[in-house]
Amino acid sequence: MFKTKWDFWRADDGINLKARELLRYLGPGILVTVGFIDPGNWAANMAAGADYGYKLLWMVTLSTIMLIILQHNVAHLGIVTGLCLSEAATEYLPPIVSRGVLFSAIAAAVATGLAEILGSAIAMKMLFHIPLKVGAMLAAVGCGWMLWVNSYKRLEKWIMGFVSIIGLAFIFELSMVEIDWGAAAAGWVTPVIPDGSLLIIMSVLGAVVMPHNLFLHSEIIQSRQWNLEDEVVIKKQLKFEFADTLFSMCIGWAINSAMILIAAAVFFSNQVQVEELQQAESMLRPLLGKAAALVFAIALLFSGVSSTVTAGMAGGSIFAGLFKEPYDIKDRHTWLGVVITYGLAVMIIMFINSPFQGLVYSQMFLSIQLPWTIFLQMYLTSSKKVMGKYANSGYQQILLWTIGIIVSVFNMMLLWDFIQ
Repeated sequence: MFKTKWDFWRADDGINLKARELLRYLGPGILVTVGFIDPGNWAANMAAGADYGYKLLWMVTLSTIMLIILQHNVAHLGIVTGLCLSEAATEYLPPIVSRGVLFSAIAAAVATGLAEILGSAIAMKMLFHIPLKVGAMLAAVGCGWMLWVNSYKRLEKWIMGFVSIIGLAFIFELSMVEIDWGAAAAGWVTPVIPDGSLLIIMSVLGAVVMPHNLFLHSEIIQSRQWNLEDEVVIKKQLKFEFADTLFSMCIGWAINSAMILIAAAVFFSNQVQVEELQQAESMLRPLLGKAAALVFAIALLFSGVSSTVTAGMAGGSIFAGLFKEPYDIKDRHTWLGVVITYGLAVMIIMFINSPFQGLVYSQMFLSIQLPWTIFLQMYLTSSKKVMGKYANSGYQQILLWTIGIIVSVFNMMLLWDFIQ
């Protein structure tokens, strides 16, 4: 039977309709992506590329694969139950267990906020010569104001724009350097742990797979409306969520890789050790010119501001979940969570002597807390009591257990390295 022009038009129209529907769904994954292209990542990736060239690119690949699996899994929790990870923990776990894990998650959100606010302050110092501690206070107050006066939809649009600017900045930077693409290709897929690199590896892991992002994703995925009673709608949401997560995480992988590639091509090849982001920016001037240094600083500022906003959202979501409440910036529990996240982060910054080391060690702390969040997530999403027929299959549980074990092993290796 031959198809008519009308049949082809209807088929094309259906494809276009699905494409438009998918584009409308994109957004939550981009906000999660902001969390792992933040200033903490800049510090960890610059150190990785400057010290070890292309050898640690594999850690970005491995971390991103683990991130896709974890974020996809935790988004299912939000879609199926209508609860974020914090609310679900409070609802289904004994108080002593849930509060212990959630308070450690709040501490992780503070560590994240520290890195994001510090990165914003470093960028302001580069661009406007504002003292670091003053810049930190400005970043915290400014991002708190952004959260208070903007709706989620408006924040989502702002942050998508910021991510686009960051991506364009790194395309510009890459166009100015010579990359050894053969060494880079090998680095992406060949696991190597050079002597003395464990701290940097752990920092890269903590900078990509971040505890606060797991809490955040389960919350913001609920910005997309669905009918929990309609199984067809739930399945549709699950499918679109995966496309959003995969697309967004691949953007993050590309930007993180670009950071290491640039550091390897500019600093490692010239045997320049990077000990702080200001140094990286100042060294770009003689090596690549003023334009490259300016673009670097502007991208860092957008990265710091956007990730500070999402860190505050995560802190507010986790704290509100302790009271079985969803994120609502006008609610006192949510707002108190934001204030705790930003306030403690700024207080710690006031006592930091080395901003670069503060960034690196904040990421390391995230990787230490991460197993607790992963095992909490695994328990909840594998429970039929919580997820019903959408509970993790045996295959999914194996994947999640593998990720949890890999992260835990890296943590034990790091502890042993410190003891030695």
